[in-house]
Amino acid sequence: MNFRKGKGREEPEINLIPFIDVLLVILIFLMVTTTYSRFTELQITLPTADADKAQDVKPSQINIGIDAQGRYKINDEAVSFLDTATLADDLKRAAAALEQGKAGAAPEPIVIINADRATTHQSVIDVLEAARIAGLAKVTFAAQASRPK
Repeated sequence: MNFRKGKGREEPEINLIPFIDVLLVILIFLMVTTTYSRFTELQITLPTADADKAQDVKPSQINIGIDAQGRYKINDEAVSFLDTATLADDLKRAAAALEQGKAGAAPEPIVIINADRATTHQSVIDVLEAARIAGLAKVTFAAQASRPK
């Protein structure tokens, strides 16, 4: 029985506006959170020059060795440690000796700390403090590669 005479059946419709709103929000989210790779950088070709290759200036090095008993060596010369000020004076003398050996303006020497693994932490801190007092800002630590097991 058809009780609705004269009225046709309404077709269901899909409302696209909320669907588009949701897609735009997802698109904005993806655009904001995506990290772009460096492949999009400019492709440039650098100009060439026929000048001679620059000479490599190796920085001078001051090697400080600290053994497990707390003895210090600066460039393979044993030094006695009284306090950080005397160690700083020894570092200044080593830096001055390096500058005399190099002609021209030599770059600031690098202090390389070679500490035994059983050395106390305080011994290493004393060397760092002495380097700071001596005005030597470039300090690094030496380590050896671990042995494969």
